[in-house]
Amino acid sequence: MQIIREMSPSQIYIAISIAVLAIIALLVFFLNKNKKQKKLSKLAGLSFAFIIAGILFGDDSLIGYGLMGIGVILAIIDMIEKLKSK
Repeated sequence: MQIIREMSPSQIYIAISIAVLAIIALLVFFLNKNKKQKKLSKLAGLSFAFIIAGILFGDDSLIGYGLMGIGVILAIIDMIEKLKSK
């Protein structure tokens, strides 16, 4: 408990973000074990990279939130393109 009290709010935010991403990755890994794997599209990979960069550069709010925003926008565009192609 002492470690959490000594952490700054941005460090707590980054730790929570990493923990949530790890949980999501584990869920996706275990739930999709027997299914046919689909490759990640280039746009989805790019959006994932922007979101991770936003988490890593979270100390500077403008850059961190900007990178995450770009990643979310790219992910939404990728989802719309996949829905239109079906």
